[in-house]
Amino acid sequence: MTDWVIEAKELRKVYQMGEMEVEALRGVSFKIKRGEVVSIMGPSGSGKSTLMNTLGCLDRPSSGEYILDGESVGQMNDDQLAIVRNRKVGFVFQSFNLLPRITALANVELPLRYSGITEGRRARAAEALVAVGLENRINHKPTELSGGQQQRVAIARAIVNQPAMIMADEPTGNLDSKVGKEIMTLLLNLNKDKGTTLIIVTHDPMIAEQTGRVIRLRDGELDKTK
Repeated sequence: MTDWVIEAKELRKVYQMGEMEVEALRGVSFKIKRGEVVSIMGPSGSGKSTLMNTLGCLDRPSSGEYILDGESVGQMNDDQLAIVRNRKVGFVFQSFNLLPRITALANVELPLRYSGITEGRRARAAEALVAVGLENRINHKPTELSGGQQQRVAIARAIVNQPAMIMADEPTGNLDSKVGKEIMTLLLNLNKDKGTTLIIVTHDPMIAEQTGRVIRLRDGELDKTK
């Protein structure tokens, strides 16, 4: 097992906008160790979202190499990326992205279903909900839960496949400050207790201060001025 969860080597991403090319990433290189807590920051248009999509296997770079958990994934096709994404990346989004018509337990089961896991699936989903403090809410639907509880369900869904990393995109953005602190504490405790690699995309300096390292982007490049 490699020490590095992420190895990004000269990542470039070019979008075709009509007749114009837009270079969203311009040769970005860095590594993230297993068990590390890292935040990614940058102003609007810095390439932050493009980098997140690349690291999360939602998109592929135009050039360069991306190695995720020891596996080169940068040039994989869509089907291959989907398999790696489900197996190695747990996502937590600002808007929770839960299915409203099914229970918390069923929402957490989804990554296991996509992986083709049948044996012990419900027990594993229940265990993930216990880990985030929602053992008494497993049969509730998202509409019956508070914002903080919905985000806990999303975190349980992110960890149920035991991924190589959790990627959290503005995880406290839709929560008040008190609940936001609780969610950050939960994420940091998952890192502390289970060694889960945690990458947080944020614009909030107070969130970034709680991480071990900050990767800053500006104009598609690493910002080394700070």
